[in-house]
Formats: sequence, structure tokens, C-alpha cells
Amino acid sequence: MDCPSEENLIRLKLSEIEGINQLDFDLEKRNLTVFHIGNVDSIHYALKELNLNETILSTEETDIVINKDVSDQSKLLWTVLIINFIFFIVEVATGIISKSMGLIADSLDMLADSFVYGLSLLAVGGTVIKKKRIAKYAGYFQILLALIGIVEVIRRFLGFEALPVFTTMIIVSIFALIANSICLFILQKSKSKEAHMRASMIFTSNDIIINLGVIVAGVLVYWTNSNIPDLVVGIIVFLLVVQGALRIMKLSK
Repeated sequence: MDCPSEENLIRLKLSEIEGINQLDFDLEKRNLTVFHIGNVDSIHYALKELNLNETILSTEETDIVINKDVSDQSKLLWTVLIINFIFFIVEVATGIISKSMGLIADSLDMLADSFVYGLSLLAVGGTVIKKKRIAKYAGYFQILLALIGIVEVIRRFLGFEALPVFTTMIIVSIFALIANSICLFILQKSKSKEAHMRASMIFTSNDIIINLGVIVAGVLVYWTNSNIPDLVVGIIVFLLVVQGALRIMKLSK
């Protein structure tokens, strides 16, 4: 376990098992503490299916009281989900108009994050079959969009295309940067140490880095009078979306 995507995969996978009350992740130490009732074998078997090279360090009884009130966290996740989905629509529209693959790719990253937040919310309730079905369809949809984007990037590399409108790239990305900064502030405001909330903060932090990348690409398009920087950023983000989709689809098996 070394990234927030794997953390979400583990969280959703273990949601299938009754008796689990809380998951505490430590990404730096690559440790997971599971508070549960019952035998540990079902947990170990579920983790083994994800092929993450897991090892049980110890198992013991505890008197720690688990806080099961997740209503505030759900509201925060819904807020972040809505903001991400709104900016998906804004960025995909302005990306098409301005001919910027960087903006289009960033919009798909926003959509991918919306799926992840939505799946995390569904992990709180709903049947296992429903969650797996949504994970499968979400993964297929993301991969389809990302592959279309990658093909378009390759086509633009090989052919002559008008330069993207760098001003639109920069302005829209600045607004997306502000939106993601607000999301990060909202999530940090919860002061939660639970896995899905910390993972959401890391996802949002990564989005901020991508926004900065698109802004830099816009500046380079202006300086170099070339669409190469925009295409490079686009292909990188599309590949990240595919990687995230494949991990989410593991849950449907």
C-alpha cells in the first residue's frame, strides 16, 4: 500500500466484510490497522485478492471506542464531489472550444475523482453487488474516455493543428486551481484522520499539481508558439486516468 488509489481499493474491498468498524491507514509506514469483530482470516483473504503483497504484523484485542458518526464526512465528500463534477463540465467544454488537450485531460481527471468520491460514499451503504457494478461501469467509462483522448493526442502530434488558446488554458486552470484549493480547505477543516478523508485530501492535492501543470503548459504554448507542451500534459494526465480506472475496476472482480 503506497498510494491513495490503493488505499481506496482496500477500503472498498473490505467494505464487503461484516464486522469491520474502522480502517486506519499509515501511508508513510505502509501500515493498515483494521478494527473489527470476528476472525481475521476473511480480511486477510480479501486483501490477498488485491495482490498488494500484504503481511499480517499482529492481531490483538482493543478497548478503543470507534466513532461511527460519518454524516459530517459524507457532507464534505458530497461537496467535493459536486465541485469536481461541475469543473469537469466547465473544463471539457472550454477545452474543446480552445482546442486544449491539457484542459480536456484535466476535466477527465476531475471526473475520475468524482467517481472515486462517489464510490467512497457508496462504501458507507449499499449492497456489495451494487458497489461492484458501479465500480466496473465507472472504470470502463473512464478508460473509454481516456483512450479517445490519447488517440486524439496522437493524431494532433502527427498532424497539423491550430495552437490551443493559451489564455483560456491559463484562466480556466486558475479557476480550477482555486476550486481545488477550496476543496482541500474544506477537507482539512474536518480534521479527520480516517482513511477515506485523508485519501480525498491527497487526491485534491494531486489535482492542484495538475492544474499548475496545465497553467505552465499554457505559458509554454505562448513562449514556444507550439502545441507540444499542451499535448505532453494531456497524454500524462490521460495515462493517470487510465491507471486509476484499472485500479477501480479491480473491485468488480
